[in-house]
Amino acid sequence: MSISGIIKFFQDGGFFLYPLVIIFLVGVAISVERWIYLTVETARNRSLWDEVAPHLGAGNFKQAITLANNSQAQIGTVLKYGLARLSTARRRDDIQQAMEESLLEIVPRLEKRTHYLSSLANIGMLVGLLGTIIALIHAFATVSQANPAEKAALLASAISEAMNNTASGLFVAITLLSTHMFLEAKTTSLIDSLEIAVVKFLNSITERYSEPAPAAPAMAPRAPAPRPA
Repeated sequence: MSISGIIKFFQDGGFFLYPLVIIFLVGVAISVERWIYLTVETARNRSLWDEVAPHLGAGNFKQAITLANNSQAQIGTVLKYGLARLSTARRRDDIQQAMEESLLEIVPRLEKRTHYLSSLANIGMLVGLLGTIIALIHAFATVSQANPAEKAALLASAISEAMNNTASGLFVAITLLSTHMFLEAKTTSLIDSLEIAVVKFLNSITERYSEPAPAAPAMAPRAPAPRPA
């Protein structure tokens, strides 16, 4: 659509298109900010895990905690909780509980503001519907008092305004809902990667500190039965 076509679309759409534009721009700003944040966090987590995993496998926990402390990745926070608890406890359940506490702090940061997109989509659709209803009410009120020669033109103009509001509201709702679904999938994937890292960390700790089961004592050979005289 050309610039002149967009301008005419807004002129024919009436007042309610301007709130729709504001809602759409706010939704786009949130979407871009969340996409950049989640993309950066995913790259940081993958990079840190690639560095830490060999040290965990080798039992070099001091180097692992140094790397975690020097990183801003969310997975570094999870590892710091686990390694800190490892210095005072060896039970898998204790370490797992500490790492799950860190996830309770991290997950809200990853999901921050994403839920606003679904709310903005619903508001946009309702604003478009309201603009449609107002345009139709205005159309019928105007047509009822107009000359017969002008009724067709007035009705066509009012219906055009109503349809512009409907189309704009649907466009805003569909775009923001699609973006919301995409960002939620990206957030879920990032949370799943953190949970997988927790399991791998716990497995490496368990393998490192597990003790082999003591061997069963060998049975003494039975004395031969005395022969009868």
